[in-house]
Amino acid sequence: MISTNPPTGDDWWRDLERGQAAGARYRTRPTPTGIIASYIHIGGRIGAMVELRCETEFVAATADFQGLAHDLALQVAAMAPRYVRRDAAPAGVDEEQVLLEQAFVKDPRRSVEELILEFIARFGEHIQVARFVRFEVGTGPPTGSPAPGG
Repeated sequence: MISTNPPTGDDWWRDLERGQAAGARYRTRPTPTGIIASYIHIGGRIGAMVELRCETEFVAATADFQGLAHDLALQVAAMAPRYVRRDAAPAGVDEEQVLLEQAFVKDPRRSVEELILEFIARFGEHIQVARFVRFEVGTGPPTGSPAPGG
């Protein structure tokens, strides 16, 4: 699972810089595999599913990758984003509606994108949120990002 003790001070900045460099390097690599993770909030009235993609089945099978996917589903359930990334959103959309720009609910000092970049650096391969969906009882159709190309 994801460490409950995030890096602090110089370690945090070093890991972030390493993640950003790795993210830029791996961004063009294809992500043909991954997992779908879900989170159902206590009481069963809110739920979310996230498709998290990576380059190899080896990484997709790790507990850390699966923990990241679960935490991203929790993020979607808690914060109700509408878009995965800024380039998929119409102009003028608030950062709170863009998943990658939101503060991570388990550690508000960093964004969801920074969290993913840390995992890219750790695994040495490209990781991306392909899509997500959020359900809430009594609110109509589910909200979420459209399927790639759709």
